[in-house]
Amino acid sequence: MLANTHGIRYNKYDTLKKQKIQIGGTTDMAVIRPFQCVRPEKSKAARVAALPYDVYNRQEAKEEVLREPMSFLKIDRAETSFDDSVDTYAPEVYQKAKELLEKDIADGVYIKDTDSAYYVYELVMDGRSQTGIVACASVDDYVNGVIKKHENTREEKEQDRICHVDALSAQTGPIFLAYRSKKEINDIVNEVMKTEPLYDFTASDGIQHTVWKMAQKDEVEKIEQAFDSIGEIYIADGHHRAASAVKVSLKRREAKKNYTGKEEFNYFLSVLFPDDQLYIMDYNRSVKDLNGWTKEEFFEQIQKSFILTALDHMQKPEKKGQIAMYLEKEWYLLEAKEELLQIDDTVRSLDVSLLQEYLLEPVLGIKDPRTDARIDFIGGIRGMEELERRADSDMKVSFAMYPTSIGELFAVADAKRLMPPKSTWFEPKLRSGLFIHEIER
Repeated sequence: MLANTHGIRYNKYDTLKKQKIQIGGTTDMAVIRPFQCVRPEKSKAARVAALPYDVYNRQEAKEEVLREPMSFLKIDRAETSFDDSVDTYAPEVYQKAKELLEKDIADGVYIKDTDSAYYVYELVMDGRSQTGIVACASVDDYVNGVIKKHENTREEKEQDRICHVDALSAQTGPIFLAYRSKKEINDIVNEVMKTEPLYDFTASDGIQHTVWKMAQKDEVEKIEQAFDSIGEIYIADGHHRAASAVKVSLKRREAKKNYTGKEEFNYFLSVLFPDDQLYIMDYNRSVKDLNGWTKEEFFEQIQKSFILTALDHMQKPEKKGQIAMYLEKEWYLLEAKEELLQIDDTVRSLDVSLLQEYLLEPVLGIKDPRTDARIDFIGGIRGMEELERRADSDMKVSFAMYPTSIGELFAVADAKRLMPPKSTWFEPKLRSGLFIHEIER
């Protein structure tokens, strides 16, 4: 548990919901607005842009900052400025993050736009493009359920980002939002992309990042109006960052009883993507042992719910209901039996749910995958070879999943349900440090 170093009440979100104050009346439509961005000077953008803070452990973060001293990671993970004896979540770490950002602004690494704008942000991975709009979403839309969630958050993970946002008075990691594709928005974005970009660079991992500024009054108004007619926005990735930003906002409201709703702390930094451009990869599992079963007994248990077929080579699942399994240097295909495929429930019918409910828990004894040390989760970006490597080294058996679809994600969120942990892996990852949203103290 992190220390409460900034005077923020870390009460549960249900309690925070009671504090909500409607701004401008009740609305079921999303408020997506432009903002005055703090962003890197053009020549420095490629060096500043950093992968999200939570993809690194402490040692990896330190190595990355040594490799690229200008990386925003030094601010996102300011413990990299300290000896390992200093706790990652110590008050001085968040104070250091504030100092580093202020110094970079003073040194001209970052500039502050004087006008409110949207930004078009294109990421290209392996020739595949996805293009979103960088903007600020409404805290009230989050509280009132217009912005929909599909994952639980863990309070201890929230608290780190709460302290970070509070110390900097700035949101630095954009929330990955999705919406059902809308022609009016696509048309505006496509026109903007014909102009000269603000940034255009390829990162060390091969992902191309291109950014355009959208500040023309007519363009801004058209985007605002287009989002006014969208009733559902979905958190694709960044549930903890979103919850943390909202809790800091609500704290600011408590401190400023006469707030108007126009203050920046009523909004949080986001990138919104149309659903038809998003790419969800598989999110795979590896388990440490067979829970006391012999290999033959384990196979017998599997076959109660799945059709088991030996494979003569590595093979990714090709459709929903298929799971590839690697055990003792051999690959197998698990196909859910018909009665499992007929399950009519938005959550229980997910492939990750079928694996959990009919194999991981009853056979391998993984009751709570969020806390059980015997299971690890491996993003599809690491490839099938990583599943082999883990099962051949520190684990015993690996499972390769068929990816959860964006339609399944929307259905779960619309039903106000939650997915099992580690159900979706989005690629490419949004970079931190390209867009910073300052909020009032």
